[in-house]
Amino acid sequence: MENQMFEVVGACKINDTWKPYRKVIGAPNENQAKERVLAVIGSKHRLKRNYITIETVNVVAGE
Repeated sequence: MENQMFEVVGACKINDTWKPYRKVIGAPNENQAKERVLAVIGSKHRLKRNYITIETVNVVAGE
């Protein structure tokens, strides 16, 4: 399987405020991209998944 690049846009709750984020991440499909973003943001900021929202997931064109 070949990884594609996905742009994931959403918001996460840090210190009682929702802060927007935009991540570009490599994954084999859209569901894996969502899971990886949840894992990265959750571990970096010590957040549970219910404090992280995903609004859109788009394939990044080009290489």
